[in-house]
Amino acid sequence: HSDKQTLLYVNLEIVIMGNLIKVLTRDIDNNAGNFFLDFENAQPTEAERAVWEQVNEVLMEALAILDDLQSYNGAGEEIRQAIQNPSEDQVQERAWAAVVPLVGKLKKFYEFSLRLEGSLHGLLKALTSARCSPTQHLEQEQALARQFAEILHFTLRFDELKMTNPAIQNDFSYYRRTLNRMRINNVAAEEENEVNNELANRMSLFYANATPMLKTLSDATTKFVSDNTDLPIENTTDCLCTMASVCKVMLETPEYRSRFASEDTVSFCLRVMVGVIILYDYVHPAGAFVKSSKIEMKGCIKVLKDQPQSSVEGLLNALRYTTKHLNDETTSKQIKNMLQVN
Repeated sequence: HSDKQTLLYVNLEIVIMGNLIKVLTRDIDNNAGNFFLDFENAQPTEAERAVWEQVNEVLMEALAILDDLQSYNGAGEEIRQAIQNPSEDQVQERAWAAVVPLVGKLKKFYEFSLRLEGSLHGLLKALTSARCSPTQHLEQEQALARQFAEILHFTLRFDELKMTNPAIQNDFSYYRRTLNRMRINNVAAEEENEVNNELANRMSLFYANATPMLKTLSDATTKFVSDNTDLPIENTTDCLCTMASVCKVMLETPEYRSRFASEDTVSFCLRVMVGVIILYDYVHPAGAFVKSSKIEMKGCIKVLKDQPQSSVEGLLNALRYTTKHLNDETTSKQIKNMLQVN
């Protein structure tokens, strides 16, 4: 057969397995990425249900967390007044009253990151088990793959919002300074506050990071690999690179892209692709940018750069500034040039 005939022949035999639409090839493991992952409609099978339900609870909360973060305005004005009028008790009290509920929100976000870590472990356990190949996992466990994608999507969205909101750091710094002052003046104040000093220290480390949720996720993935020594690291890295490949192919192939019911699915796929690249870069000893990497980095960057710049600048910055190996000597000049800021 000529390639065209083969393509026509296989296209006539499109096989729908679960919600996975395999196109172009039967030999799926040698052609990772040549299939359509149904991020919009995948529903859990009975085998997936227990893990899916646990993760689903966390994902429902993730939506509320993003809403809360999006509407987070901070107590900038009250803090400014308090700093300018240090001896006016009423102004100090007003600033403290404005900051405390906001720090309650920040505590909620931080505690959520710990729950997200637990969910990720459950998903990775299911998607990397040795019973079948990474591609077969994604093929047979579409709903779990979709949840993993949703966690990545949430993570990058959370970090984008956090990075563009300086009020978070300012409010928290003011809270800690005031808490320390209260502790010096009145030891009892510590117990009355929602966030005590020990928790404030942990939260401070979390928020000091430019991309706190991504750090949580990459640390959790690295920990998953080191905790599960019986599981070859390839089970995890191959799962990540297969997902990156699937997203890339779906985005660059008009035939697949036209199946997305919503334009939001495009930005979802882009975020997921970037998220798995970053995780792969942390987990794989040589990283994602080395020549031998299983992720086709040039193609992934090209897909990003083919989108309207305003919609992907945050994602390109995530690759530029939050990956581990981009600036290694093993990264080709071409990839570094592609990611240079214009």
